[in-house]
Amino acid sequence: MLLAFSTCWNSARHVRGDAMLQEILDLGFSKVELGPGIRRSLLEGIDRFVADHPLTITSLVNYCPLPSDEDQIDRFHCLSQAEHERQQAQRWTCQTIDYAARLGAQTVVVHLGSIPLPPFSTRLINRIRSGHYLDRGYVRLKLAAIRQREAVPCYQRALDWLYPVFRHARDRGVRLGVENRFRIEAFPSEQEFRRLFREETSDTLGYWHDFGNAQIRHNLTFVDHAEWLAEMIPRLIGCHVHDVQFPDRDRLLVFSGMISFAELLGKVPAGVPLVWELDPNVQPEEISKTLRDWNKTFASVV
Repeated sequence: MLLAFSTCWNSARHVRGDAMLQEILDLGFSKVELGPGIRRSLLEGIDRFVADHPLTITSLVNYCPLPSDEDQIDRFHCLSQAEHERQQAQRWTCQTIDYAARLGAQTVVVHLGSIPLPPFSTRLINRIRSGHYLDRGYVRLKLAAIRQREAVPCYQRALDWLYPVFRHARDRGVRLGVENRFRIEAFPSEQEFRRLFREETSDTLGYWHDFGNAQIRHNLTFVDHAEWLAEMIPRLIGCHVHDVQFPDRDRLLVFSGMISFAELLGKVPAGVPLVWELDPNVQPEEISKTLRDWNKTFASVV
């Protein structure tokens, strides 16, 4: 397995891309994922550092770089009601693919947007926190969320958006990793993932497994984490690795939450990138210590 580190942890506090990557290299990581918060002002330093140091860019998360330093990560997405926003999402995604190809990164991780629904996931989490986990009110709310989610026709709109992006990635020799999200509003659902991979068998399109998102979705009782990961192994091309404290506190260091990594990582094939994606508040010394523990625990797979 290939261990990498995401710039989600430190991109916001650096004004130079070379300093951002040097900090990650100093932690003991020689492989890096460029996260979706990369500002255009960081690009010159990133290009210079990658050219001069033993560091590999494994993947980019869309959009990278941001369209502008003032833009939000999820400003445009493929399920937007506005056609011009969907077109902008295509444009910026293709530019991310171009940048990945220039850096020699194999994969662009994409989020395919959300459906406009009431905030069911937030309501379910709030019920858990107030002590109503799995009671009748929780189950009623969950079933209502599923009914409304399945009633929204969104698959074809997402597919129409995805195919031009897919062709662009194929032409550039870059894979697209569609990431799982935890909210019921997110696309694709498990059923939509199955349909997507049944209809599109090309190696250009794969599944990117976020351990934290899968665990939160497990906690909300929408999916069994271990069973879902096992089902997606044939299309798995990468993972975001971070731990979770029940029900939804994520981006935690491995071994500090509830995820059984010893069990789950055994399902992941060799050569699949494992990208640590951490909260910016995690301290460098904590990361270094956990990396040492990780190397001891998973010495045979790192």
